[in-house]
Parts: sequence; C-alpha cells; structure tokens
Amino acid sequence: MICSKAQITAVGAYVPEKRLTNEDLERMVDTNNEWIIKRTGIKERRIADEQEFTSDICVKAVENLIKKYDKSVHDVDMIIVCTMTPDFKTPSVAALVQAKLGIPHTGAIDLNAACAGFTYGLHVANGLITSGLNKKILVIGAETMSKITDFNDRTTCILFGDGGGAVLVEYSEQKSGFLSSHLGSKGELGKNLYCTNLSDRINGESLTGLGNIVQNGREVYKWAVNTVPKGMLSVLEKTDISLQEIDWFIPHSANLRIIESICERSEFPIEKTLKSLVEYGNTSAATIPLALDKGLTEGKVKQGDKILLYGFGGGLSHAGLLLEWTV
Repeated sequence: MICSKAQITAVGAYVPEKRLTNEDLERMVDTNNEWIIKRTGIKERRIADEQEFTSDICVKAVENLIKKYDKSVHDVDMIIVCTMTPDFKTPSVAALVQAKLGIPHTGAIDLNAACAGFTYGLHVANGLITSGLNKKILVIGAETMSKITDFNDRTTCILFGDGGGAVLVEYSEQKSGFLSSHLGSKGELGKNLYCTNLSDRINGESLTGLGNIVQNGREVYKWAVNTVPKGMLSVLEKTDISLQEIDWFIPHSANLRIIESICERSEFPIEKTLKSLVEYGNTSAATIPLALDKGLTEGKVKQGDKILLYGFGGGLSHAGLLLEWTV
C-alpha cells in the first residue's frame, strides 16, 4: 500500500430524538421483544421526524464534531457523504451539507455503497489526500432508513434506524492513521438486498417491494459470514500486524448474530468488538461511525490503538480498513 498522508482528526455523531423500541413494534406488527433481541440483538432504534432528512442528520453530526474537537470546517476542500437515502436524486446530500454549513470552496459528492459506504468513503478520502488532490475532507455516513422501510414487513422493520456520524480527514506529513485496506463486491447477489429506484429488475429478474428496502436475510448472512473473515485477513496481509494485535474491531452493525458469527469464524474476541446496533439498530452507512464515536465517548478507543473497520451490505459490497488511532 502507498504510504498514506492522511489521518482522522475529529469525530462527531447525531441520532434523532424519537425512539422506536421493540415494545413499540409489538403494537405495530406480529413480533415481540424477546424474538427481536434473540435474532438481532437490537433493543431500540431512532427515527427521523417527517421533515428531518439525511442532510439534516449530516449537518448535526458535523456540528457535534466541531463542538467536541474545537475544529473549523471552513477550509474543508471536499465533502463525501456516504448514504443510500439521499434527500433528492439531485442535488447531492453533500452539496446540501456544503450550503447548510456555509463552506465556501469545496467539492461535494455522494457515495453509495450502502452498508459499506463509510469504509469506502474513508478509502476514497485517504486516496485523495495521499495523492495531493485534497487537504481536508469531511467523510459522513448518514441514513434515514425509516423513510424506505415498510413498517408492515416484520422482517425488515425490526432492523433499521436513522442516524449519522462524521469524521474529519486531514493531510499529515509526519503521522498517518491509514495502514491498509481491502475492497470487494459480488453484484450477482444484489437481488438479496435492494431498494428500487428507476428500474424494477436486477440482473434480469423482476423485483417486489418497490420503493422500500427488501432483504433476503438468510442469504446476506451466509455471504457476510463467509466474506468478512477472509476480507479481514486480506487487510492484515498487507501489513506486519496480526489479528491478535488489533485493539478494536468495528464491523457494520447489521445484526448481532452476524457479528458473533464473524468473530467466531475469525477467532476474534467479541469483547473487543464495538457496535451501535443495540441502541440504534441497523443504520446502514452510519453504523460504523456511530460505533466509533460511542467507543471514544466511553473511553475505550485510545491514541495508538489499532482499529479494524469492516463494512458490508448492499451491492453486495464490502470494504475493510486498518487504522492506527492518532487523535
């Protein structure tokens, strides 16, 4: 891997105030608290207001970052918003964030790799900064999954929530936090996790549940528990760091059962795994930054820690990233 010139210098997060608990879902669909916890590990999730959208969540996450780290974003020269739930097809969420934060001179792009979006976004930011094209980038993972969830479908409505996390990635000549990465995709399995837009067919097959997120949980589970442990090793093979030297593993918080299976197959201790799903549910591209922020707030993540991030989901796409925490 080319010697990186980028490091994360600040982290922020935001979740909507409204809570949707398992007990609330019991009154909406044929389910119960015990069943949900046993199969997913989720206790509650946050739901955006009717007039609260992904760009609003992004801005509040960045404002939280500014407040906690006393940072300025006035000189940010690129905004990357990782999301599959944009306010509009165009303008991009990133452009809306630029306007709402009043950043005068910056590029602005959205990146859609669904649940792997945040790790893909960090990978792109590292490349832009290391190449010399940019100096200071906001990478934001944010979603309003509730707006594409069918709350009559008990297989999906128990999973998804809303929220966002933001990081500032800056140029550093002396100290980089980016050590290694690995990316991949399996587009032929895309029918197992989708949300329709202009087309109602994928790889020639007709789709159902138009406009809402649809998931074949069993197939996604099988793919994830086979793919992610191999990907974790691929990330580490590019370094002289072993899995035993990793201080924290932050996978996409899709489902606690998936995380447990990934840890079991990779022989990584679940106790050193950070997640955000218990309180916030599956927030797609936001789960990893929310878990990272939670780990920092609780005093778990410390300077010098080696952190392995791994996003996986719609596409089906996946991306792993090894960081040394430098904040």
